[in-house]
Amino acid sequence: MTNRDDAPPILSNTPGSFPWSVLHDRHPALIEKVRDGLPYPPPVRGALDELAEEITGVIRPLHPDAHDRETWAEWGRDHFGERWYDVPFLWAESYFYRKLLAAVGYFGTGPWRGIDPFEPFKSAELAGDELADDLAALDALPADDDGALLTASLWGNRADLGFQLSAGDDRRDGEPLVVDQSQLLWSRLATAAPVCVVADNSARELVPDLVLADHLLGTGRASTVALHVKPYPYYVSDATTADVTAALRRLVRAPGRAGETGRRLWQAMADGVLSVRAHPFSCAPWSYDRMPADLAAEFAAAGLTIMKGDLNYRRLVGDRAWPTSTPFETTTAYFPGPVAALRTLKSDVVVGVADKVREGLDATGEKWRTTGNHALIQVRS
Repeated sequence: MTNRDDAPPILSNTPGSFPWSVLHDRHPALIEKVRDGLPYPPPVRGALDELAEEITGVIRPLHPDAHDRETWAEWGRDHFGERWYDVPFLWAESYFYRKLLAAVGYFGTGPWRGIDPFEPFKSAELAGDELADDLAALDALPADDDGALLTASLWGNRADLGFQLSAGDDRRDGEPLVVDQSQLLWSRLATAAPVCVVADNSARELVPDLVLADHLLGTGRASTVALHVKPYPYYVSDATTADVTAALRRLVRAPGRAGETGRRLWQAMADGVLSVRAHPFSCAPWSYDRMPADLAAEFAAAGLTIMKGDLNYRRLVGDRAWPTSTPFETTTAYFPGPVAALRTLKSDVVVGVADKVREGLDATGEKWRTTGNHALIQVRS
């Protein structure tokens, strides 16, 4: 396996870089968006103000009453007191969302306990015209069109509410894939076996993921599907169990093929053929090479684990400054079973890209790693 120490972790301390823009621009904008999304009382608004001030300075520990203070004390022992920009980007992003949940009282004992601060954005997307158009388009697809359903799940990764806070209007569909190993993916699904799908975003992205799960079950490519989601709200639009049930309700209410798909999925979940997992490690600030034994055992038992989205890709290969030609197979050699990545590129890290391809993309002058205009399908059997 490639030595991860050979590639330094990505930091956020270079002004103008993508990680810097997330901490400097996206996080403050998100705090304001959360403030306006629900009628939070003065104490919560004050806590959000304090968080907005903190992220311009040094990292502070959680409140002594936090239920997971000891866990984060261990995870952050090398980072507390440092500037947010000077610690690994993956860790800083993850801790920001943990502190945001603390600010809105998500884990507290008051009336705002368990209230998803991102729910207004997710619900608006579920009710939107774009998703309605997506669902209607299912009626025109041949039932056995593997490629179209895979493409919908892949490009659906652009339906990312956090990414939309800083994305421009120049995102385009249909760009050639930077890497396309879709044939290898389908070959891994040639016989029925348990499949794990590690979901990324909720709402408009989660719906095509569920449609893909239905297709895998219906065609016998998967004996069961375990959908891995976050145990609590995370990264704005990351899917939770509540988001899965909301997406299923949206599908069931839809006319035509979408509604039929929703009803099959509803029954599949009731029968245990489709299940939901919400492992605590899903919200840890680490790459998957540090996953606990019980999660590794589940992935090891799967015929294929499909990792959806940008954050899962960063956690899979390591959020490090890899040379782009570093083989995907070597950065994922630790993973306990066959694994595939379906990812729209929205951050700097990328591996398994031939030098000739990288040089061509660089020559366009586009920030192709972060615009969301490009995607990849990579597989390690």
